[in-house]
Amino acid sequence: MKTFTVSENMSLRDFTDSVYPQGSFAFSRLLRDKDIRVNGEKIGKNISLHSGDEVVYYTSRKEEQKPFYTEIYKDNDILVVDKFSGVNSEALHFYLDKNFGAKFIHRLDRNTSGVMIFALSDKGERELLSAFKGQRAEKIYQAVCVGIFDKKSAVLSAYLIKNPAAAKVKVCSEPKSGAEKIVTEYRVLEERGELSLLEIRLHSGKTHQIRAHMAFCGHPVLGDEKYGNEEKNAAYRVKRQILVAKSLSFTFSGELSRLNSKKFVSAFSAEFPSNG
Repeated sequence: MKTFTVSENMSLRDFTDSVYPQGSFAFSRLLRDKDIRVNGEKIGKNISLHSGDEVVYYTSRKEEQKPFYTEIYKDNDILVVDKFSGVNSEALHFYLDKNFGAKFIHRLDRNTSGVMIFALSDKGERELLSAFKGQRAEKIYQAVCVGIFDKKSAVLSAYLIKNPAAAKVKVCSEPKSGAEKIVTEYRVLEERGELSLLEIRLHSGKTHQIRAHMAFCGHPVLGDEKYGNEEKNAAYRVKRQILVAKSLSFTFSGELSRLNSKKFVSAFSAEFPSNG
């Protein structure tokens, strides 16, 4: 049993995703069995919550113990973790803040697994934010994409426009009002049938950049339900994007320069589907 207090109005699903990873994993089962109580009332559907509401999750011991991250590195200033697919970055931060005082630096999409870094000190926060803003963070991803690439490596440039209302972005080839430039570099690691395994290096880090940019180029990430190819996703029976934040390294200019030789690597890898 886990108990939380709502701090702002939102849906039960969004609240669960934001504070309780194991509850997020088990959300459908919890609703089906009415194992969530809001202000003492059993709940069987996704309802609206209000600030001050008390939410209690009656998760099983097995559900409560389901892992949602592993630790890669920790010192007095930073914490590097491997996030599991299906976990909201906000929920992971909620847990790490509560237990370690971790400060949020960047996020990964819910269904993207891999390396995330958090600050554990004011100094760590300042230097990490400065490194990300100054493009001194090297972020390398792996993805399985639909189709065979004519060019086996390339640096792609385009423009991205956010649509907050739809929780999506749009990519275009020419600059437009409100658009941000994006640069995505890829290298084909392996081809199998009509699928390609890529290593992707981000030269800019924008919302949904890899997923939207690859789809714009005609090679959506397999399993992507927002920007992907529904027919191919169904054919390969993949319901989550095969996308991994594989490694993260930095060029720090301050006290964290002691970490400049380190590369933080995820234990997860993007893999072709077994029926691929």
